[in-house]
Amino acid sequence: MVLIQRKIDEFPHEIGLFLGYPPEDVLGFITNKAEKYKCSGIWKVYGDEKKATKTFEMYRKCTDTYFHHYSNGISIERLAVAV
Repeated sequence: MVLIQRKIDEFPHEIGLFLGYPPEDVLGFITNKAEKYKCSGIWKVYGDEKKATKTFEMYRKCTDTYFHHYSNGISIERLAVAV
């Protein structure tokens, strides 16, 4: 268990940048040690709360749409799109 906890503590939070999280939120997360955030959803928000909330809603709608189609028999291969 100690080994697992150690690995979690060493996780590079900067990975949020590669996942598309706003830089101010990644920096805020690191600086504030995951505390004192304005709101949370997919990530913890330290910057533009309004913009993040809109993004969370867009992601929720997308997830719901894909879940609906998958539940109705559309394959993962057909649902996958290249960006």
